[in-house]
Amino acid sequence: MEIQILGMGCPRCEEVLKRTLNVLAELNVAADVQKVKDIKEISSYGVLSTPALVINGKIKAQGRIPSVQEIKTWIQKETR
Repeated sequence: MEIQILGMGCPRCEEVLKRTLNVLAELNVAADVQKVKDIKEISSYGVLSTPALVINGKIKAQGRIPSVQEIKTWIQKETR
């Protein structure tokens, strides 16, 4: 599983990263988690506002901090 956290490193972006890592640990799921801070790379995803969460190439959330339950649901769907 590949996960990207898109954002310039603001506290909101860090919160998305923290929640995502906690969910992965709770579910015991291995994933390649990357923080993407380069504005050109972020725009290549078509994201207009950060933070954004991308799981296996699919944008799951942008411009907001998703709840732990949302992140858990998305990761579980991707592992089936």
